[in-house]
Amino acid sequence: MYQELKVDIKEVVGSNVDIGIKLGRETNKDESIAYMSKLNRDVDANTAKALLQRYSPGLCNELLGLANGLGIDQDTALKIFSGYNTEIPPMGCSAIAKDDYYARNYDFSPKLYDACFIFHNATEGYASVGFSQQMIGRLDGMNEHGLVVGLHLVNEGYKGNGFLGTNIVRIVLDQCKDVTEATELLNRIPHGYCYNFSLMDKSGNKCIVEASPEKQVVKYLDTLQCTNHFESKHLKDKNRNYIKSSISRKKTLQELTELHHDPAHIYYEFNKEDSPLFFQDYHHFFGTLHTVVYLPNSLEVIVGVGGNAEPTRFSLAKWLEGECKVGGHLIGKINIM
Repeated sequence: MYQELKVDIKEVVGSNVDIGIKLGRETNKDESIAYMSKLNRDVDANTAKALLQRYSPGLCNELLGLANGLGIDQDTALKIFSGYNTEIPPMGCSAIAKDDYYARNYDFSPKLYDACFIFHNATEGYASVGFSQQMIGRLDGMNEHGLVVGLHLVNEGYKGNGFLGTNIVRIVLDQCKDVTEATELLNRIPHGYCYNFSLMDKSGNKCIVEASPEKQVVKYLDTLQCTNHFESKHLKDKNRNYIKSSISRKKTLQELTELHHDPAHIYYEFNKEDSPLFFQDYHHFFGTLHTVVYLPNSLEVIVGVGGNAEPTRFSLAKWLEGECKVGGHLIGKINIM
C-alpha cells in the first residue's frame, strides 16, 4: 500500500538563536518530541551544554533558540536535541562518490524522519543545504565551500559518551571547508556510537572516516563506496552481528563505480524501486526515504523522496546569491507493505 511522503523545503537566514526560534515555532513534531523526551530523560543537560559550547557555540545558540520557539525549558531541549548520549534506533545508508558527484540513499522510518530539506545560512558557520534530523542535526548535506558529508550508522548497540552522527555532520558542515579540515574535526569530537562518515570536497578529495567512541580510522579513496559496516582491522570487531546486507550493498556500489554514469543517471540507479540499493522495510527502520546527489563543483543538488521519484534540482550557489527562493514541498510515495 502506497502512502504519500511529503518533505518540507525550508530556508532559514539570520542569527543562530533566531533560526532556532523560527524552527521551533514552525514544527509540528509534538509526537516525535514526546518520544525523544521519554527516550533521553537521563541525559546530563549540563554536560551536553558544555560540550556543545566547546565544539559548536553556534549550534548551541541555535538549540537554545529552538527551546524558546518550542516553548520548552533549556534542559529538556538539551536532552532531546544536543545529540549528546542520545538513544537512537537502527538506520541504513548507501553512498557513492566519483568524479564530480556524491550520491546517496537514506533508509529509515517515516515515523521518526524530520521530512525537511533545509537551506541554512546562519551568522555562526558556513551556509549549507541538506536533510535535517531532530531539526538542528543533518543526515547529509553540502556547504558553501562544496564539502559534502553523509552519515552511515554502523552499530547502535556499541556506544560511549559522545554526540550523535547527525549533530556531528551538522558541526562539520558549519565549520569545515574541505576533507582535510573535516577529518581533523572528526578525529577530536566525541562520538556516541559507531558511524561511517563519507566525505567529498570541491577539489575531488574523498574519504571515509570510520568512527567509534574510542578510535577513528581515515581512509582516503579515489572513488568512494560506503554502507553500514567497518572494514579496518582496528574496528571490525565493532560491527553488528549481521552485516550481510551492508556488504551486498557495498558490492553493488562497487559495480556502479565501474560504469560511466552521469549525475542524473546515477540518481535513477539509486532511486528506482527495483534497485538493489532501494529498500521498503519501513516498519523496521530500513525503508528508503530520500535519494540525493550533491555536485560540489557547481553547488547543485539533485533530489527526490520516496521511490521512482522525478528529481528536483536546486542550486545552493544561486540561493546564496539571492537569485532564487526556495519553499514548498518535495512529494513522493513509499510502499508501506
